[in-house]
Amino acid sequence: MPIIKILPHPEYCPHGKEVSAPAGTSICEALLDNDIAIEHACDMVCACTTCHVVVREGFNSLNELDENEEDLLDRAWGLEPNSRLSCQAILAQDNVTIEIPKYSINHAKEVH
Repeated sequence: MPIIKILPHPEYCPHGKEVSAPAGTSICEALLDNDIAIEHACDMVCACTTCHVVVREGFNSLNELDENEEDLLDRAWGLEPNSRLSCQAILAQDNVTIEIPKYSINHAKEVH
């Protein structure tokens, strides 16, 4: 099973963390399954950018971006060349390292 290394984020994962998930799982699902409450305002249907992550290592092992994801990413805060929507980034066999950006464009964040 691939390992996802999450770099420290002040709100979601203050000390960083490593989690494993089966190949074929989205990064968003893997984070949520491991108690990292990343935002996902559209319920993981590729209709917003709140689950935006930057893939620091392992980007090329993920599935390819489709046109809809590329269009949405253009609106993400802190967009970088290795940005992905975590709900669309599907794990293969390689480990990945991600960074959750400090901000998102979600103006009506839900409190859990």
